[in-house]
Amino acid sequence: MTNPYFLLSLSVKLLTVDCETRTDDFCQAKQKDILMTMLYELYNYLAIQAGNFECGNPEKLKSKCILISEAKDYVANVTGNSPEKFEDALQWILNSNNDLGIWLKGEDPSEPVTSVDQVVCLESTRPRMGLGCRFRRAISTAIMNLLIFFWSLIVLWGILLLLKYRWRKVEEEEQAMYEMVKKIIDAVQGHYKEWEQRLERYPYVGILHVRDTLIPPQSRKKMKRVWNRAVDFLASNESRIQTESHRIAGEDMLVWRWTQPSYVSDSEQ
Repeated sequence: MTNPYFLLSLSVKLLTVDCETRTDDFCQAKQKDILMTMLYELYNYLAIQAGNFECGNPEKLKSKCILISEAKDYVANVTGNSPEKFEDALQWILNSNNDLGIWLKGEDPSEPVTSVDQVVCLESTRPRMGLGCRFRRAISTAIMNLLIFFWSLIVLWGILLLLKYRWRKVEEEEQAMYEMVKKIIDAVQGHYKEWEQRLERYPYVGILHVRDTLIPPQSRKKMKRVWNRAVDFLASNESRIQTESHRIAGEDMLVWRWTQPSYVSDSEQ
């Protein structure tokens, strides 16, 4: 036979209890169940909306971040709880140190939210997507990564070709400079020998005159860098040629003078 006191106790527990102002264990457990239910529904709602946004956005959402008013109305309708409880659930998220998969955003998404009244929208950090969507996204990501890989190879190959071209041009310019130095030395030395033979009036020769003799007019612009490097090289590395300034035809001009007598050059040879 059933104990009447047990039936009475069971019936009392089944009665609706107002736990808004009570702090006993039963009411605290009930309040926690309400919060967990709201959080569960909020998590699912945000995850589905974020997944839909990522998978073609059939609902034409403007963002994965759902306005707090929309999220509050949805959770309140599904759970049947008051909107005030929704704010308690958000406060519970703020107080929690765990990643619950729900991102609370304010006016500035880069700034962390510290209170419920700063929350503007809610976003799921774990979008729920269907198998087909996941497959399409995986294929798209793989293709994109492959394109990035091949594009990187093309860019690197282009850089390598550019460097090789640059190195070749530097080598060609270096070789052209040394050839120009040799021609200048021959020209200045030859002019000095002609002066010794009374074939030239002065023992020195104008630098521009040597340039105009060695480089045709149509090539002077192209060969300007090579010529300047050759002139600098001679000034720094060639002791047999001395750079001087002389007044020629009423104008001050830079000239080259061969400083080594011909008999010394001949004996060395």
